[in-house]
Amino acid sequence: MGKFVIKTTSTGVKFDLKAGNGEVIATSEVYNSESACLNGIESVRKCCEGGIEDQTVEGFEKLKHPKFEVYTDKKGEFRFRLKARNGEIIAVSEGYKAKNSCMNGIESVKKNAPDAEVTEED
Repeated sequence: MGKFVIKTTSTGVKFDLKAGNGEVIATSEVYNSESACLNGIESVRKCCEGGIEDQTVEGFEKLKHPKFEVYTDKKGEFRFRLKARNGEIIAVSEGYKAKNSCMNGIESVKKNAPDAEVTEED
């Protein structure tokens, strides 16, 4: 079972969504308070049901928010970002060498986020 791990940084508070195996699936922005971070977690829970907009294919279909956007970064790696209903980015992935791995990451968010426990980093 996955978990949201809240972590204090030098500039605020962020979360990582981790899969059952401990791998980080998605990361948040840095929030200025723990309550804002918890609101971000709730947004991920609600919005992870969204569709997948694959921006790596020509003529891709634009979807309404909430949605996952799949894209390639400057290094040519595949990444996804989860956007809330208001279009704000609420979680992002690491870079993946293979598109299939990126899509598996999205499926992992969809599977783990709704029931993931929330913990503080040790």
